[in-house]
Amino acid sequence: MNIHEYQAKELFEKFGVATPPGKVASTAEEAGKIAAELGGAGLVVKAQVHAGGRGKGTFKNGFKGGVHVINTAAEAQDIAGQMLGQTLVTHQTGPEGKLVSKVLIAKAVDISKEHYFAILFDRGSSSHALIASTEGGMNIEEVAEKTPEKIIKEFVHPTLGMQSFQARKIAAALGLKGAQASQAVKLFTALWNLYLKSDCSLVEVNPLAITTDGQVVALDAKFNFDDNALYRQKEVTAMRDTTEEDPREVAASEFGLNYIGLDGNIACLVNGAGLAMSTMDIIKLHGGEPANFLDVGGGATKEQVTAAFKIILGDPKVKGILVNIFGGIMDCDIIATGIIAAAQEVSLNIPLVVRLEGNNVDAGKATLAASGLAITSADGLTDAAQKIVAAVGEA
Repeated sequence: MNIHEYQAKELFEKFGVATPPGKVASTAEEAGKIAAELGGAGLVVKAQVHAGGRGKGTFKNGFKGGVHVINTAAEAQDIAGQMLGQTLVTHQTGPEGKLVSKVLIAKAVDISKEHYFAILFDRGSSSHALIASTEGGMNIEEVAEKTPEKIIKEFVHPTLGMQSFQARKIAAALGLKGAQASQAVKLFTALWNLYLKSDCSLVEVNPLAITTDGQVVALDAKFNFDDNALYRQKEVTAMRDTTEEDPREVAASEFGLNYIGLDGNIACLVNGAGLAMSTMDIIKLHGGEPANFLDVGGGATKEQVTAAFKIILGDPKVKGILVNIFGGIMDCDIIATGIIAAAQEVSLNIPLVVRLEGNNVDAGKATLAASGLAITSADGLTDAAQKIVAAVGEA
């Protein structure tokens, strides 16, 4: 789950992370009032969408830039009026762009230096990692590729947590001294508390700014949260903006399904994330293109299978479906019954290949064969992939 910049600022303020004051507006008039409250001069108006590159983006109405520095409340109202209700296109949104329904009005700061700082879970070391760089304001992947020596890493013990000496070590590596180093340590500690207590998998501050008057502040942030922990993060869950998400992924989450849309034309319905990845790989191996990642989990019900079919068919690019089920916890016959019911309910008219294996597989295959529907049975993963690729090619 991702959140907007203004929501990140709210979390910063809650946990005591130094950041310039600001408020969110949903109308141009509201933006003008907030700008007046903040003093009018030296403010920034920022379009709120889940995408980077906003400053260089272009609205479909021809207005340039999703980030503007303004000096009067009237100017803030005018700029917000040209953003709100319009679609912003950046290098991260794709040509379809994203609709702007809110803008952030915040105090602008005079920056003397930009740094990068992040906390994330590093799967390679099975620990949390502090990542920093003196090259703030840039794409960190580009920095890592071209100048890896400028990437600073510090691993955090999973039980002990971040220690004060580690925060001081990062501050020193960024060249901060005296009062600025103390400010940075305080900010890093606050970010660590936020990261831990909010069940984040990533907190990325870019830029971590040093202002001309010597202040250390977090200007912009990207957050990712552990979806498995959202049940205990009611405040964070309330920040979810489903209008920024793929509607198919939103629908899938309502049924407890894990769905990610891709660009191919062969839909996959699989139980288990590893098996789903393998299914996509073997489709590619045999010349096909997967249209999605869809994991129905280890104990899918008839209702979930039906919902999965409806979500799959909501993608106009889909020309065929491969169902790949391994019955461990699941009963293959129950899954077969669900597949038949789903195919009938959605009036399926594209090729469907089903590979069942495991618990009660013979009964499941018999149920599919007796259905009278145009369902192609497969005896193994390779056979299934070859059959669906061929069927889509002939369709």
